[in-house]
Amino acid sequence: MEASRNREREAKEYLEKHKIMELLNLLTSALLFCRPGKPREYLIATLERLRIAQVTGVAFSFFMDNTNIVAMFEMLDSSNRGTISFVQYKEALKTLGLCTADEVLKDDGHAITLEKFRNEVDKRFRAIWSGF
Repeated sequence: MEASRNREREAKEYLEKHKIMELLNLLTSALLFCRPGKPREYLIATLERLRIAQVTGVAFSFFMDNTNIVAMFEMLDSSNRGTISFVQYKEALKTLGLCTADEVLKDDGHAITLEKFRNEVDKRFRAIWSGF
């Protein structure tokens, strides 16, 4: 029983150390966002672009650019108030694979503006991809 727990703990540490779950979440989000006709080839090409970016030190451009971020924010802000709720904000981050369900985000009581949303999405993508 103890050996089984050790193996499970080691596996979990390995996944965390190499950010495997974050990578898989982002790749899954990219697949659902882009819906390529050949998903395996898309994943291979995406991983290859990531490898090249890592070797050359050039920033990796994923599937979310400013246009996509604005579009997502506008869909959430259906009343055109220029803000979204904290709940919408957290759900959007979870949908993008940038936040886990159990992650605690600080709700300062203010509505989320496009600028804050854009900055947070960008910051979280950069943090995740810089580790690969």
